[in-house]
Amino acid sequence: MWMRANNLKIWAGTAMLFFSLGTTAQRTEKPPLHGNHWMVVTGRPLAAEAGAQVFQKGGNAIDAACVTLAAVCTMHIVLTWGGETQVLIYNPHTGKVIAINALGWAPTGATPAFFKSKGYNFPPEYGPLAAVTPGTPGGLCYMLAEYGTMSLKEVLAPAMEMAKGFAIDAQVANMFESYKRRIKEWPYSKALFLPHPGDKREAPEPGEIFVQKDLLETLTKMVEAEQDALKHHKTRKEAIYAAMDRFYKGDIAQEFVRGCQEQGGLITLQDMAAWKPVEEEPLHVNYKGVEVYKLQQWTQGPAMLQALNILENFDLKGMGYNSARYINTVYQAMSLSFADRDFYYGDPYVNAGQPMKGLLSKDYAKARAALINPDHNDPVIGPGDPYPYEGRTNPFGDLLRQRAAMIISGGVPGRGAPSTSGSMNSGVGPLPGDVAFDETKPGVMDEGLYHDRLWRGTTSIETADEDGWVVSVTPSGGWPPSVIAGHTGVGMSQRMQSFVLDSIIDPFNVVEAHKRPRVTLTPTLALKDGKPLYCFSVQGGDTQDQNLLQFFLNMVEFGMTVQEATEAPNINTDQLWLSLGGERLDDRRPRPGHILLNDVTPPYVRKDLLRMGYIPTYSERTSGPVNAIYLDAKHGTLWGGSSNYGLDYGIGW
Repeated sequence: MWMRANNLKIWAGTAMLFFSLGTTAQRTEKPPLHGNHWMVVTGRPLAAEAGAQVFQKGGNAIDAACVTLAAVCTMHIVLTWGGETQVLIYNPHTGKVIAINALGWAPTGATPAFFKSKGYNFPPEYGPLAAVTPGTPGGLCYMLAEYGTMSLKEVLAPAMEMAKGFAIDAQVANMFESYKRRIKEWPYSKALFLPHPGDKREAPEPGEIFVQKDLLETLTKMVEAEQDALKHHKTRKEAIYAAMDRFYKGDIAQEFVRGCQEQGGLITLQDMAAWKPVEEEPLHVNYKGVEVYKLQQWTQGPAMLQALNILENFDLKGMGYNSARYINTVYQAMSLSFADRDFYYGDPYVNAGQPMKGLLSKDYAKARAALINPDHNDPVIGPGDPYPYEGRTNPFGDLLRQRAAMIISGGVPGRGAPSTSGSMNSGVGPLPGDVAFDETKPGVMDEGLYHDRLWRGTTSIETADEDGWVVSVTPSGGWPPSVIAGHTGVGMSQRMQSFVLDSIIDPFNVVEAHKRPRVTLTPTLALKDGKPLYCFSVQGGDTQDQNLLQFFLNMVEFGMTVQEATEAPNINTDQLWLSLGGERLDDRRPRPGHILLNDVTPPYVRKDLLRMGYIPTYSERTSGPVNAIYLDAKHGTLWGGSSNYGLDYGIGW
């Protein structure tokens, strides 16, 4: 079992020296997890135990991922059943990586004009208007039906037992209490999350039994639909899809829509019935012999692939782990890839034509790498022009020139006329009628609020078994304070806020009915010689691919073990448009040069980074919890890793 150790100052003081120690295992706050039959790593001990139970009953890694997903949704840790699920699966029978898109879409009536009429610069952060259609129930059913071995009844059993009542942890219970003013705006949320109305503390106490009768009824209805289909001689797969249909087309959908619309939401029965999960081809690049796989550009995942292509042009190991040169190079590589993410990524099923071939080409990466200044951060990095690298002309030249003309004003050295050296845009500035960002002005959000939005949580699920199935899942949505949709017990997603309302920010991600927003959620699989090497994921909004990039480099470039890599300090760039947060433009706009550094960063590195033009903030925590599995081909075993804080937990055998 993993128990969180006290912060080890000796380890922290030597953390910057990991790179020099080779592959010799170093002291970590959590021990690495070992197994040779199966492994599950996720966001809570109860959920990991649910996954372990499935393995012990003979289920495969898909079954375990599904039961773990059901458990974490039921625990309301940072998601609920009305959220979204993103999945990568390695299929040992085909040797292929499978991608599953289980992100809900915008409802009928969701248009830029609608949200602007209500005074928004972005769709709202909370409430029923923040909701896309639920994706997780469909994603779970699809995974289980197509690649699992068990029935939905077996997989939902732990979640249903938890819905009857489980001992709630302090973190979630305290979140309910802290958000109770907002929770009281929504009657079904108030009834569920605040069971002690009128008391000084209205939320459950830590350790109190938290009961979800309505959710239990919803899950029971899904199981009933499956079991009825089996009685009528349907196959296992057909029966699971019958349960899915009851959620999206039957009485569950009717109550969900009624509850949504009663509270001011837009989702219709037609929106629910027309949605379905999509299996798609993942995107991938080769980094020094390792094939790294991500979901398509409806997520931010390809930004990590772009950054790897850029960084392949540098001697990172020679720079030294977390040296000023290394940090400067990685920061600018991330800024370049996120600048492209912010303008070119979006739902390919609605707005086809994103230049992904160009964005992921090695030649484009070389051109972008040439823009990295080894001596100073470039505060006006903007989107490049990938279209020529796939034989096309950029259709957004005029839009990019308008974008480039609107440089953010105020305080960052080096701002001025647009650069024309390999970049279509030299910065992103205020839109018409907007107030320029100035961090010194009263009312501008502080570092804590900004980084809360940057780190917005989810959870992750990593599973693997001895037959070769490997699964990486990053589910999210419906985090507290979520709106419960009627008597379903299902918390609604808040993912609508990841859309934009103006093409000048991202022409591919403007809100539209039955379109999926570009999300931060980003599971990862890495293969070497055609076999799984790593599966890994992390919570943390826009920082996810930043942290996963550095986690990957920690192992590939600096020889860290999987547990060392999860605990190692890293950096975060703020030089990007936030995908989550407030409705004002100033809440979301990039903060050029702003960098989050770990407290253990040595004084000489801090001094060099200041000289390079960075504006630092320091924290003991510089990453969301990374969860990972390393598949040790040499020994035929599994290594589990999980960050050294929070409640993330793993079990292996």
